[in-house]
Amino acid sequence: MERFESLAVYHKALMFTKAACSTVRLFPEDELFGLTSQLRRAADSIVLNIAEGSGNSSRREVCKFLDYSIRSGFECVACLDIALQNQYIDQIERDEKVHQVKEVTAMLYGLKKALQR
Repeated sequence: MERFESLAVYHKALMFTKAACSTVRLFPEDELFGLTSQLRRAADSIVLNIAEGSGNSSRREVCKFLDYSIRSGFECVACLDIALQNQYIDQIERDEKVHQVKEVTAMLYGLKKALQR
């Protein structure tokens, strides 16, 4: 697999991490060690698993880490749904961030599929 720094999905995931950090600033202070931390860690995990997976020599191992990234993307969606439910963010904010993370997960699925050929 090519170096993770050259992957478009890596850069898109980095952009999502930045967006997630902006979103959690809207959360109440008492969520600092709860939902705020969870969303930030899940968003970071997408990026970190792309990087970690690229260090593997077997395609199967790379795909395993891409799966971890995809799952972290799903976790981000759930965190955003919880934030919406608790009125920490509005529907527009939630939908924008969910759209971003779904773009990333779609790219991850595409990369995984290409590697499995």
